[in-house]
Amino acid sequence: MSSLPPGTPAPAATWDLSDLFAGPDDPRIDQELANAARDAEEFARTYRGTIDVPGGPSVQHLLAALQAFEAVIERLERVEAYSHLLFSADTTNPIHRDLQQKVRQRATAIQTTLLFFELEWQKVDDTAAAQLMDAPELARYRYYLQRERRNRPHTLSEPEEKIIAELRVTGALAWRTLFTELISGLKFPIERDGQVRDLTLAEILALVRDPNREVRRMAHETQYRVLRQHDQTLAYIYNTLVQEKRTLDRLRHFPDPMASRHLANDLDPAVVDTMLQTVEAHAHLAQEYFRLKARLLRLPRLAIYDQYAPIGPEAETCDYPTAQRYIIDAFGQFSPRFADLARQFFERRWIDAEVRPGKQGGAYCMSISPSHHPYILCNYTGNLRDVMTVAHELGHGLHGMLARGQTLLEYHASLALAETASVFGEMLVFDRLVEEAADPRAQLALIGGKLEDIFATVFRQTILTRFEQFAFARQEKERLTPTALGDDWIAANRRYYGDAVEMDENYRWGWSYIPHFINSPFYCYAYSFGELLVLALYRMHQEQGDAFVPGYLHLLERGGSGSPAALLADLGVDIADSAFWSKGFAEIERLVNRVRELVRTVSGN
Repeated sequence: MSSLPPGTPAPAATWDLSDLFAGPDDPRIDQELANAARDAEEFARTYRGTIDVPGGPSVQHLLAALQAFEAVIERLERVEAYSHLLFSADTTNPIHRDLQQKVRQRATAIQTTLLFFELEWQKVDDTAAAQLMDAPELARYRYYLQRERRNRPHTLSEPEEKIIAELRVTGALAWRTLFTELISGLKFPIERDGQVRDLTLAEILALVRDPNREVRRMAHETQYRVLRQHDQTLAYIYNTLVQEKRTLDRLRHFPDPMASRHLANDLDPAVVDTMLQTVEAHAHLAQEYFRLKARLLRLPRLAIYDQYAPIGPEAETCDYPTAQRYIIDAFGQFSPRFADLARQFFERRWIDAEVRPGKQGGAYCMSISPSHHPYILCNYTGNLRDVMTVAHELGHGLHGMLARGQTLLEYHASLALAETASVFGEMLVFDRLVEEAADPRAQLALIGGKLEDIFATVFRQTILTRFEQFAFARQEKERLTPTALGDDWIAANRRYYGDAVEMDENYRWGWSYIPHFINSPFYCYAYSFGELLVLALYRMHQEQGDAFVPGYLHLLERGGSGSPAALLADLGVDIADSAFWSKGFAEIERLVNRVRELVRTVSGN
C-alpha cells in the first residue's frame, strides 16, 4: 500500500470512447440517429396493427418484430450512451451539453415512433398472449414479454403516452439536467497549508475521511455552506419532480409512490417492507459501532463529520496502480474468469477514474448492450473507500460482460439484482486487503472502513428511502421547502443514528445534493436489498467454497432474464424467508464483534 494524497488524480485513468465514436463532431453520430429514425419508421410501417389482432400474432411474426425492435433500440442506445458518457466526463463543456440535448430530442422522437409496439402487445388477449409466451421460439424473450404484460394496468393510450414522452425533454429531463449542471459546477473553497483551493463536490466529500478532525469539520461546514446558497433552487427542482411523479402515478393508477418501482424491480411490496423494517430493527448494530469508534477516537460522541474518520494510519491511502493489482488478485482468487474480465477494463481504458473540474461526482457503470462492453466512471482520490468503489463498479462491469449472452431486452438485471456482482466484488477485495494487514490497527482500520461502507448502503439507503416517503407524503399537503425537507431529513436520519451520532444544524441540508432523489425516485432501497442479499450470498460462499462459484456465475450470466425470486431460487435462496436476510445481519454482527475485539487489543483493555 502506498501513499497518495487525497485529491490526487488517478494517473492516466481516463477512458477511451473511440470504439463508440471518434468525438462529439463525428458524422457517424448523425448517421446513426438518421438510420435509427429510418429503421423505426420502417418498423412502424411493418408491424403497426399486426400485434394486437384477434388471436394474437403468429409466433414467427412476433419473433421477427422483437428482433427488429431490439435492433433499433440498440442502435439508439449506442448514441445515447456516448452523449451521456461525454457529458458526465465534463459537464461544463458546451459541446457536450449540446450533443446530449440533440440526442435526447432525436431519441424521444424515435422512441415515440416505437411506442405502439409494447402498447399493442399489452392489449393482446390473455389466452393468446399466454400461448405465445410459452412458445419455445420466444424463450429468449419470455421474461420481457411477461414483464410488459404486467405494465398493462398502468399504461395509457398511445396518444397519451406520446404526449408524455414528448414532454419529458422539457419536463423531468430538463430539471434533472439543471440539477446535474448546478451540482457539478459548484466550487467548495477550503484552506489547506495556507492556500485556498476550490474543490469539486467529490473532493470535498472525500475530506470527511481525512485523519485531521479540523479538516473534516471545515469540509463539512464548507460543503453545506455552499449548498445552502442554492437551497431554494434545489428544493424547487425536487418539489417539481415529486409533483410530476405524483401526477403520473395518479394517471397510471399506481396506488402509492413506490408501486412503480416495485413493479420495475419485480418485487413483492411486502418483501420490501419486511426488509426495510428488518434493517431499522438492526440499527443498534450501527449505533454500537459508532460508540466503539467514539471510544477509539477519544470522543464523548461522534459528530456527523466523524462517522467516516479513519481509525488507523497504516492503510489510509492507495495509489491507483496498487488498487488495480489488489482488485485483480482478489477477483482471481474467487474465479480466474473474474480476473480476466476485470483486467480488460484497466488495459483497454474502459474506466475514467481521474478527478477533474466539471466531471460528474460519484461513480457509475454503464452497460450499454450485449454487443458492447460497459464503461465505468469514478473519482479516484486515493483512499481505501475508492479502492472499494472501483471494485464495486467493476463488479457491475463484470455482470454486464457475463450477461452478454442474453438478448438486449433481457440484458439488464433488475435493480434488486443490479448490485449482486458489485457488492460481491467489494467483499472479495476487502478480504484480500485484510489478509495483507497483519497489524491489529491496520485490520481495525480496514474492518471499520468496510463496516462503514456496509452501513452507508444497508442503513443509509434505507434512511434515504424513508426520507423520500416522508417527502412524498408531505408534498400531498404542502410545497416542499428547504425547511420542510430539512425536518424530514433529520427525522429519517434519527432512526439510524439515534443518540450515538450528533447531527448539527448544517446537516439539515444533507438531502440537497443526492442525485438518486432527482433521477430515480425510490431507487435507493435496491441498494439495501442488494447489499444484504450479497452479504448473505457471501456467507453461502464461505460455507460452500468453490462449489458456490458455478451457480453464482450462472446467476450473473442470466442478466435480467427472470424475476429476482426466480433467478435466486436456482441458488436455493428464498427472498420471502426472513431467515435468509438474517444471514446478512449475522455477517454484519460478526464484523462489529471483530471491531470490539480489536478495540480492546489496541487500547489495552
